[in-house]
Amino acid sequence: MTTELIASHGTVQGSKENLVKDLKSVVGDADDLLKAAVNSTAEEFATARTNIEAKLGAAKTRLNDARSAVVRKAGSAADATNQYVRENPWKVVAGATVVGLLTALLLRRR
Repeated sequence: MTTELIASHGTVQGSKENLVKDLKSVVGDADDLLKAAVNSTAEEFATARTNIEAKLGAAKTRLNDARSAVVRKAGSAADATNQYVRENPWKVVAGATVVGLLTALLLRRR
């Protein structure tokens, strides 16, 4: 289970990096479009706008894919936690008790 989460983390990281690249590209193209809008013809402007819209659409798709991947990973983590708690209830209770006692001791010192 752990190796599955680690392996899939690379996929999420790659999606994040691609998304950042796409968004930077869209912002750069929009900046270029604004600079060129003064001296360009309507046809050149329309072509540039179409290119920007296509890149923005690709960025939106990647953002949605990244969101879906994160939701899947969170669901997998929640399922794994739920399964562990159901299989080891006393370990969880003991761990929570230890954490509670340590927190109480630390807060009492203040």
